[in-house]
Amino acid sequence: MRILEIAATGMMAQQTNVEVISNNIANINTTAFKRGRAEFSDLIYQSQQRSGAFSSDAGTIVPVGVQIGLGVKPAAVARITEQGSLQQTGNKLDLALQGRGFFVVRMPDGTNSYTRTGTFQLSPEGAIVTPEGFELDPGIALPENVSDISVNRSGEVFAYVPGQDEPQLAGRFSLATFINEAGLEALGDNMFRETLASGQPFLGLPDEEGVGSIRQGYVENSNVNVVEEVTDLISAQRAYEMNAKVIETADQMAQRISNMR
Repeated sequence: MRILEIAATGMMAQQTNVEVISNNIANINTTAFKRGRAEFSDLIYQSQQRSGAFSSDAGTIVPVGVQIGLGVKPAAVARITEQGSLQQTGNKLDLALQGRGFFVVRMPDGTNSYTRTGTFQLSPEGAIVTPEGFELDPGIALPENVSDISVNRSGEVFAYVPGQDEPQLAGRFSLATFINEAGLEALGDNMFRETLASGQPFLGLPDEEGVGSIRQGYVENSNVNVVEEVTDLISAQRAYEMNAKVIETADQMAQRISNMR
């Protein structure tokens, strides 16, 4: 019987669905996290009679064929890239992106990665770095004895030094945008890497056309909606139970056949 195999694909699909939902809930407080959504597609069909086949020598055709579906399979885990809410922190090195764009981070192997997490720190040399110690590209370094910093919407970093009336321009952030942000490969640590699906990055300056702006003293919250995730979790659990019930029914049918005399 195909029932067992079909129901098994349904249970595995809902297991994947629950794993995606659980990852969303686990990252509800992760800065700038983008929730995922499991997407599914039906498997190939077994045709026992084709639609439109001739049913007689008089030219009559079969209006509706007979196709038996063989179950379901995961098609993709789509990343929902909608903007998360901004939370004020007051930290001068907390920078939130409002709109499109990613901070460009130079990795130790010389390649670039991309992140929307703007919880930056200072290195011993005064460079602005990620919590893992990776520098930006292009790098931004503050002068010695800096007393305060200011970052405007356009990404310009100004450093205030005691004894000087005018602030110094220490550098400017560059942001990367992609045609298909959902096609980026997640690396962990809130980092992403470009792929053939995402397309090449387009580098631009904050607050320009098509590029988001920077908010100093804010962080972007996760875009996970708890109520929606719990609702989806309940639906996935019910679907899993129904597929398990189908397997139980198929087992009872097979048992009934085996006991026939």
